[in-house]
Amino acid sequence: MAADNPMKTLQDEATCPICLEYFREPVTLECGHNFCRACITQHCWGSDTDVSCPQCRQAVQHRNLRPNRQLANVVEITKQLSFKVTKSAGRERVCVEHQEPLKLFCKEDQTPICVVCDRSRAHKSHRVVPIQEAAEEYKENIQAHLKTLREEREKLLGFKVTGEEKSQEYLKQIEKERQKIVSEFQQLRQLLEEKERLMLAQLEKWNKEIVKIQNENIIKLCKEICHLSELISEMEGKCLKPATEFLQDIRSTLSRCGKGKLQQPEEISPELEKGLSDFSQKTVALMETLRKFKDTLPSALDTKRGESLGSFTQETVTLDPGTAHPLLILSEDGKSVRGADTRQDLPNNPERFETALCVLGCEGFTSGRHWWEVEVEGGQCWAFGVARESVRRKERISPSPEEGIWAVRQWGDQFRALTSPETPLPLRRVPSRIRVCLDCDRGQVTFFVAGDQAPIFTFPPGSVPGGRIRPWLWLGPGSRLRLCA
Repeated sequence: MAADNPMKTLQDEATCPICLEYFREPVTLECGHNFCRACITQHCWGSDTDVSCPQCRQAVQHRNLRPNRQLANVVEITKQLSFKVTKSAGRERVCVEHQEPLKLFCKEDQTPICVVCDRSRAHKSHRVVPIQEAAEEYKENIQAHLKTLREEREKLLGFKVTGEEKSQEYLKQIEKERQKIVSEFQQLRQLLEEKERLMLAQLEKWNKEIVKIQNENIIKLCKEICHLSELISEMEGKCLKPATEFLQDIRSTLSRCGKGKLQQPEEISPELEKGLSDFSQKTVALMETLRKFKDTLPSALDTKRGESLGSFTQETVTLDPGTAHPLLILSEDGKSVRGADTRQDLPNNPERFETALCVLGCEGFTSGRHWWEVEVEGGQCWAFGVARESVRRKERISPSPEEGIWAVRQWGDQFRALTSPETPLPLRRVPSRIRVCLDCDRGQVTFFVAGDQAPIFTFPPGSVPGGRIRPWLWLGPGSRLRLCA
């Protein structure tokens, strides 16, 4: 085909693969492919990392753009040749009916005609001008339209750039607000924990002081009780003796009885008693403040839970062995999955994941509200949620809504939502069992702590587009997951 039409081949080689027009300021990437400088710059706009070539998908550094002056010269030569070929072809065109050169142009019919057509009855009363004159006139008209179209295109490109810049500003503002909220709540948690520590330390100090006083009083009282018991026993025995023996040393006996004055136990100091009273009042005030703050939260949380869980249907979900990566082993009931020591010899069907250690659920949902739970049976490297049925299976993926995946992930001590960029989830402890709630009608996915239904994270309404959505699981080293209900 190239040998049949070399001019067409030359034009194709001088055309940018992105804008499909002749190259303007052509540059060459590291992989050897060429693009207009403006086109490839716009393709790489906003990326601080390496990008892929639009043609071969090879990773390249968009800062390494080399001007291709030889290709620019070829483009100019191609334009000139194309013009000459077109012009030559125009001279060779003849009237189909009279086989005469098309040297005239009928303005009423807006078509090239020959001199015979001009004299015919069909064009006798029409305005006819030389074809070159008509071409110049229409060319000026077309040039005016081209100018307007180019201006409109520039405006649209400007709107596109402005819109992307505003979107980035909004995303940065959202991230800033998110960090502010996380920081403020972290400080609040630290303040409450420090206040709790100080209050408990004060109570422990008073507890030790009271226990010390109590123990000292018990020791003193036990000594007094023993002394009095001995004296009582001696007096009772003396009273049973004859008068002569009873009255012997009576003065000493009476003296010892008179010395047995009762020593009162040591009482709690007024300072400690006042401290406890003040502390109790402060505790009541603090608890009342915390209770009021707590009472402001359930209304919003309960509303959210009501919207999310009120009309959801519990689903029995199983794993699809036809999609499981060869390094994943499914249980016989299709409920749990773990990593294999060696790669299994499984059919390389189109549905099977080949690069990511993923597996999909057998069930797919296109409408309605559904929920199921996933239990972490082992490991700290896992992710799960939902994915589009069309999610890529044979190529490397970075789990995110852009890839058609909406999920949460634990990697070591980090617990995050797989947004772009990832969102840290400020939980003090990663739940061992999580409920996944899919609302197909609203295009929303929400994750809750199983049991108390505390919300973890929500991909907002409209995040999940239409189409068939299936449960999605990913496993890292040493992890095991199980589907519950």
